[in-house]
Amino acid sequence: MITRNAGQRLLATSKKYPIVGIMGPRQSGKTVLALDLFPNYEYVTLENLDNRERATKDPKGFLDIHKPPVILDEVQNVPELFSYLQERVDLTRKNEQYVLTGSQNFELNERISQTLAGRIYLAQLPTLTSSELAGANITFENWEDYAFKGSYPRLWDQKLRPDEWYLSYIQTYLERDVRKLKNVADIRDFQTFLRLCAGRGAQEMVLSSITETTGITHNTVKAWISILEASYLVFLLKPYYKNFNKRMIKTPKLYFWDTGLMVNLLGVTSAEQLETHPLRGNIFENLVISELVKTKLNLGQTDLGYYMRDKSGNEIDYVQQKGLGISYTEIKASKTFSMDFLKGIEYWRSVADEQETDSNLVFTGKSDGAVKGVSIVNWKELDQIVKP
Repeated sequence: MITRNAGQRLLATSKKYPIVGIMGPRQSGKTVLALDLFPNYEYVTLENLDNRERATKDPKGFLDIHKPPVILDEVQNVPELFSYLQERVDLTRKNEQYVLTGSQNFELNERISQTLAGRIYLAQLPTLTSSELAGANITFENWEDYAFKGSYPRLWDQKLRPDEWYLSYIQTYLERDVRKLKNVADIRDFQTFLRLCAGRGAQEMVLSSITETTGITHNTVKAWISILEASYLVFLLKPYYKNFNKRMIKTPKLYFWDTGLMVNLLGVTSAEQLETHPLRGNIFENLVISELVKTKLNLGQTDLGYYMRDKSGNEIDYVQQKGLGISYTEIKASKTFSMDFLKGIEYWRSVADEQETDSNLVFTGKSDGAVKGVSIVNWKELDQIVKP
């Protein structure tokens, strides 16, 4: 079993709330983590049709049968339960009563914010990070191997082939989660859209380019991006333009939480193909950014970070606010260091009004101290960039 970095923090925090929520993509390991952390809780899955029907038709009776402490798995299937959970925890005023897990949050977050605010600690469990795999003695010689295999736990636990598993995952996602949405009339169009997004990973999310390619309306593209975000398949990295007088780009960049899914959608069938792939740089950037963001979530940090770019093309791939200062990270899919890699950081140092806390260059070569105050970091050592 692969130990999850979020586990101890989640367990400690659960003692302070009546309800804990563990949200994340399908197959990210939410159920396994919940059972591991809370072995004395009753386990009830709302994927089971009988349980779902009972909970929907008679929420009070369902909760009378399944008394706390209890894990309610895939709770998005019965959002009607939330108001009854609120009533019960308000009456008992006890912590450590319920653990809820959910795979997609099309309406989940809204329901939780309306009924359970202040009563629930809500944590996101992303797919695996390379540090979690390293803790299970799973390491990689090359980043391409990790990018191709991906970070879903089942791939590693069961030693499954990525091409077969992702095909099934995508089909299941389309059939179970997307088909029932009213604003997705044609599953084939949505699947085409999903593949187009893979081709735009680690790039600015220019909606007009997608509408021109597909004929899908601007509003539909926005709605479908929201669906992918709600499904924890992609996230948008917002631009950072605080305290700058420059003409800043204000379009978010699109990233996949899991590069295995991204490259599968691109039609990549082996790790070797990534060595010469035309989107090699984008795929590596997506890998690094997703690792940094997942590490932040595992630490309980909800601020995903930013990127920075002006209309002259001066860019920083990843920006974090640390205290009262700002941290820069540049990303290059190269084993050989070049001073040119530091140009973006040096430029923004010269025009930024905010204090620089640290700067990093992430590449595929060996970590090698610092150059001009920029730490040279191998992609396997990203934990040192994101700190509590």
